[in-house]
Amino acid sequence: MENLILDGRVVAGNVKDRLKERVATLVNKGVTPCLATILVGDDPSSETYVRMKGNACEKIGIKSMRIHLPKETTTEELLEKINELNADETVHGILLQHPVPSHIDERKAFEAIDIHKDVDGVTSLGYGQTAFGFGKYPSCTPAAIMEILDYYNIPVEGKHAVVIGRSPILGKPVSALLLNKNATVTTCHSRTTNLADVVKLGDIVVAAVGKPKFIQGNWIKKGAVVLDAGYNKGNIGDVDYDACLENASAITPVPGGVGPVTISMLLKHTVDAAEEMINK
Repeated sequence: MENLILDGRVVAGNVKDRLKERVATLVNKGVTPCLATILVGDDPSSETYVRMKGNACEKIGIKSMRIHLPKETTTEELLEKINELNADETVHGILLQHPVPSHIDERKAFEAIDIHKDVDGVTSLGYGQTAFGFGKYPSCTPAAIMEILDYYNIPVEGKHAVVIGRSPILGKPVSALLLNKNATVTTCHSRTTNLADVVKLGDIVVAAVGKPKFIQGNWIKKGAVVLDAGYNKGNIGDVDYDACLENASAITPVPGGVGPVTISMLLKHTVDAAEEMINK
């Protein structure tokens, strides 16, 4: 398995192919899975992400409901919209695009999303359920990392996984998912002493630090599996790809690695939620 490139586009395509059949089955039962995306303000990057997610939905038969609110929207008005979507039985998933304008209480807005519709894994309840091992919709990027490992039959049990990053929707939940798969997990961050030495211990290294080319090639032990969840300006990951490729047995590229699978996990969770609703 020397220098295996973990191709996220292949993994995402596999997920979407399986989802198309499930969507068709739901439609035959009179239910079209629906993802509502809320965008507050006019951030160009956010607009692009929302459009990409909507297009991905429509390609496999999921309805995309796009809600664009002005940047002046208050926290209370946003909560009102979320509660409206919570009550709408035709909506199966709700995604609030991050970031929202600074005057809005983003955490309060995330927490307002019904747990059964939290397909992006942003609520504290969803995170808690993920950590306990029975969460239905973990955050999409951590779910994507696990999907890539699974698709390529990369063993997790008994391995030492080193996660660099501790954000509530990436570093922390992926650490929990790896732990639940019986990996031994070390979670590192900006204040970790001798970070390079800790990363060198990893059989599986997850880069989720948000700094371009932060992880150096000589930090990676020979034969380690490297998953780069970073996406920085200029299509650059958190890993120095060429340098890390020399030591890694398997590695995700940026772009074309974790990113496409993240979107496919959002679609999967929406379909899961639609199935869950009709089986109530």
